[in-house]
Amino acid sequence: MTTLYVRDVPDEVTQTLKDRAAAEGKSLSAYVAAELARIASRPTNAEIVARLRDRDRTDGPNATDIVEALRESQR
Repeated sequence: MTTLYVRDVPDEVTQTLKDRAAAEGKSLSAYVAAELARIASRPTNAEIVARLRDRDRTDGPNATDIVEALRESQR
């Protein structure tokens, strides 16, 4: 595992993280490591866009169908 050092963290952010770690019964280091892992596991916006572009949409609704459905829902 790698050790990370984060500089210039505002005091209020540090205190919030310490409070949250304590509420979960974790050390600050364990809490922050878990939060970083959670953040890293989420796809970026660019990855989401790429996935959406790669999807096969041949069976989905076309623009006309979508507009018509919206108009129907507003009546």
